[in-house]
Amino acid sequence: MQKRLIIFIMSAMAATGAFAQQNGLTDTHTSRFSKMCDTPVSAVKWTGGFWGERFDVFSKVSLQSMWNTWNNPDVSHGFRNFEIAAGEMKGEHWGPPFHDGDMYKWLEAVASVYAVNHDPSLEKLMDRFISCVVKAQRADGYIHTPVIIAEMNKGVDSHSGKRQAVIGTKVGDEGKGAFANRLNFETYNLGHLMTAGIIHYRATGKRTLLDAAIKATDFLCGFYERASADLARNAICPSHYMGVVEMYRETGNPRYLALANDLINIRGMVKNGTDDNQDRIPFRDQYKAMGHAVRANYLYAGVADLYNETGEPQLMKNLTSIWQDITERKMYITGACGALYDGTSPDGTCYEPDSIQKVHQSYGRPYQLPNSTAHNETCANIGNMLFNWRMLEATGSAKYADIVETCLYNSVLSGISLDGKRYFYTNPLRISADLPYTLRWSKERTEYISCFCCPPNTLRTLCEVQDYAYTVGKKSLWVNLYGDNKLSTSLPEVGKIQINQETEYPWDGAVNINIAALQGKKTFTMHVRIPGWCKEAKIQINGKDADVKIASGTYAEITREWKKGDVVSLNMDMPATVVEANPLAEEIRGQVAVKRGPIVYCLESQDLDSCKIDDIAIPADAHFIPKKVNIAGSSLVELEGTALVRDEASWSHTLYRPVANAKKEVTIRLVPYYAWGNRGKGEMTVWMPLAM
Repeated sequence: MQKRLIIFIMSAMAATGAFAQQNGLTDTHTSRFSKMCDTPVSAVKWTGGFWGERFDVFSKVSLQSMWNTWNNPDVSHGFRNFEIAAGEMKGEHWGPPFHDGDMYKWLEAVASVYAVNHDPSLEKLMDRFISCVVKAQRADGYIHTPVIIAEMNKGVDSHSGKRQAVIGTKVGDEGKGAFANRLNFETYNLGHLMTAGIIHYRATGKRTLLDAAIKATDFLCGFYERASADLARNAICPSHYMGVVEMYRETGNPRYLALANDLINIRGMVKNGTDDNQDRIPFRDQYKAMGHAVRANYLYAGVADLYNETGEPQLMKNLTSIWQDITERKMYITGACGALYDGTSPDGTCYEPDSIQKVHQSYGRPYQLPNSTAHNETCANIGNMLFNWRMLEATGSAKYADIVETCLYNSVLSGISLDGKRYFYTNPLRISADLPYTLRWSKERTEYISCFCCPPNTLRTLCEVQDYAYTVGKKSLWVNLYGDNKLSTSLPEVGKIQINQETEYPWDGAVNINIAALQGKKTFTMHVRIPGWCKEAKIQINGKDADVKIASGTYAEITREWKKGDVVSLNMDMPATVVEANPLAEEIRGQVAVKRGPIVYCLESQDLDSCKIDDIAIPADAHFIPKKVNIAGSSLVELEGTALVRDEASWSHTLYRPVANAKKEVTIRLVPYYAWGNRGKGEMTVWMPLAM
């Protein structure tokens, strides 16, 4: 393994130099095989509109609310574990082993907001937490509070320069040691430490957390350079795949890119691997999505990161096939992933008793998309977004941006309440009061969830949405997401540029993109995204129709000599659309959903006077009128239209009955799916019967 690493390091060093010379890009965050690169973390600021309102809630309410949860040991021991590991408090570790990583996610959210508003109270909060992280970290770079605390309580000096805890050994009789337990989520935690350290450094210029992340990455490098194949199974929810590549981008250390490559290679060496962990067969032999949806989507995002640095064709072949499997057969209309709570893997089993494998929180069979029992963990939906973002950067294809947008507006934003304080773990598409069983997770958002991975992941993702709005190239600017914002950045061969975007999107399809500042007249290409949902669009430049190709699900490319004051006006038709599913999706056959723009809508029982939610049927030609409303202090657009009510015969003690007539008309109101559950407990459904 060490020989392979040395060879790969040499090629990575050569590639890094070749890239700088070939592309002439000085941005260290640019990848060699990407079509575009990110804007700096402080480049985009929301100035109002939809995302401006949401960012205001996240930055002023959610960050502090979540800190109050972390900082209360009677609710969560997350921060107290770090205080104990840092030697500031006495006690035992309590809580899930992945809470370290969840706190790093929260810190990343704080850093992302600080990059925009430079709030000194946020800086003080970050410094307090980071001081504990630095003090808790072992001298060799390892950090995982369950192990650190166990070592301390057994009299092991974790913070000395001497290495007293050997990798893979047990500490006392508790079975706790570095990487001794594959379900300890150590690499998951370290991956989020890496990304948090990088974002914190980019936002503040301080190296405190970045240096800790570098030490941790070096430790991980040393571990994997001498680890056996059996330990490759430590990749549970492998955030470290993305983290290690991002560390390479930030530091330029080719050892990190070599590690990222080897992390994929050694998955194929695992003995008795599982579909649930995507390691039954080598990754390069995988062509469909399988197993635990969070683990899967993090893996795919990490491999896409590796492709963007190495350009290995086989990896893109795998990723493209897996993407098609997800989006064409296994993804919900909201962009959510992971249909099953628990089950038997449909992939690669021969149905002999000793060969059938358990899966949980996982992808199911193609078209297996239940509603009430849909798991759809928010972390899996975020993973889907991260996977598609990296595929967008690798290819420049707008179809990936469409999925990014779908996830953000629907299956990610649904994970947090409108007041910014409460969270979902799962995101079903149907909530019924009549189900004769109790599902594992709450039907209502709560401030604290025993498995608290999703809330900070949701928060950090939504605090970073502005960073997905634009991407850049040498002489190109991509407009990926729409919202009131200001962009201040540079194009390598153009110079500094400032863009002001004005729109009421996603409630209205009119977008104005104003070049507010530019040094002289410059020629470059502006790529304006025409979403896949948009069937009719028009682009004008300075009030005149633009001679540009416009097609749904593509980027309209406008190449011209630009100057300060130029305005690009995009107008997209945004009718409400009644949508049906592939008939192979049996759970929703004969049913329809309603979308308008990127927003998926749902029906809540709160908006029905005397009808039952199951008795509402939607005509195929239903017409819906958008109306502005306010729910829980948030401005949004509901849809009002006419539906039919079926005869309300009782289903009590009845499994089958003759088809009920649906003739009576009733006015219904649909709300955005992301906003459901903010008006008290009730029933909800995305899919409704098609009126015959």
